[in-house]
Amino acid sequence: MSGFELVIFDCDGVLVDSERICNQVFCGMLNEMGLPVSLEDMFEHFVGLSMAQCLARITEMHGQPPPDTFVAELQQRTAIALKDQVTPIPGVIEALAALSIPYCVASSGDHQKIRLTLGATGLLKHFDGKIFSVADVANPKPAPDVFLLAAGTLGVRSSRCIVVEDTPTGVRAGIAAGMYVFGFCATTPEHRLRDAGAHEVFSEMRQLPELLMAAQQRVAAEGRQRSSPAGSATAGEAAPSGSAANIPAA
Repeated sequence: MSGFELVIFDCDGVLVDSERICNQVFCGMLNEMGLPVSLEDMFEHFVGLSMAQCLARITEMHGQPPPDTFVAELQQRTAIALKDQVTPIPGVIEALAALSIPYCVASSGDHQKIRLTLGATGLLKHFDGKIFSVADVANPKPAPDVFLLAAGTLGVRSSRCIVVEDTPTGVRAGIAAGMYVFGFCATTPEHRLRDAGAHEVFSEMRQLPELLMAAQQRVAAEGRQRSSPAGSATAGEAAPSGSAANIPAA
């Protein structure tokens, strides 16, 4: 087993520090519409969802759909705020420079928003030609579609992919795709990502290359154990704590 061959990043909250900016705008518009939600409510009920899923949730909470102009106005206000305020996630530039395997981005946002935030933060040059959006697939996260599209397009088996996600919805999508999931808990409570199935959780993006290397070593060790006679003889024994027992098999 050669280990992992692709890192698939979510965008908002993982590559770019945009979640709070977007949700402040979103929250303000819902308040204007008469829906009394707080910024904390936004992170609890909306973060990680596609726009279609958000609209369905608004309709459920408010008892009626938002105005026909809601999405266009939200996109316009959000774009203005992001251009002025968005920054890279601390440590992400260093992490990308230290990665030894290919990477891409697969987001619940549309292409326009992804390119806007990556462009405004100077990250677009790292991902140009390797951007996958919910707009490209039939089903949004927590369905695995966008992750499977990324892996298939880049010619990598799902079991050889690592997903980096900051929301329970995204974590569940990565698990459904059969991928190994790192939950990034800089803003999301750690327990929510673990409860969603994240294999590992970390809070500093600078940690990612080291975590990836450790995961690679565990995969390689597991492969050697499986291929050796001794490994075959003890295959029925319980894996020791800290082993790669939860890493998807190739």
